[in-house]
Amino acid sequence: MFNFSGKRPQNLGVKDGQLASPPGTPNCVSSQSQDPRFRVDPLPLVTISEIKMAIAQMERGTVVAETEDYLYAEFKSKLMGFVDDVEFYRDATAGVVHVRSASRLGQSDLGVNRQRIEALRALVQP
Repeated sequence: MFNFSGKRPQNLGVKDGQLASPPGTPNCVSSQSQDPRFRVDPLPLVTISEIKMAIAQMERGTVVAETEDYLYAEFKSKLMGFVDDVEFYRDATAGVVHVRSASRLGQSDLGVNRQRIEALRALVQP
């Protein structure tokens, strides 16, 4: 119906073992953030293939890029077409999969990014 997709961020990906920091607005969560407003626990150490299969079970998620230790997906809201950028970094050294989920537009996401990560966690729990 509507399309409020915005532009794909230029700061995506893993740099020196880190995903991008939250932008400072309450529409992002990250397992690497030290700020409790944005902090979410990392996922258990699973493969990128397992994460990809979990995304396939969710609505309106599209895998955009993947490597052996990184996956980037976009999730689009049903009504307004807002896009959230969701990244996964498999950190075998730390024994976890770090996550970052951020809305491209707006200030608030009404908790959608946190809910999405928790739903993914439920799908990949061993």
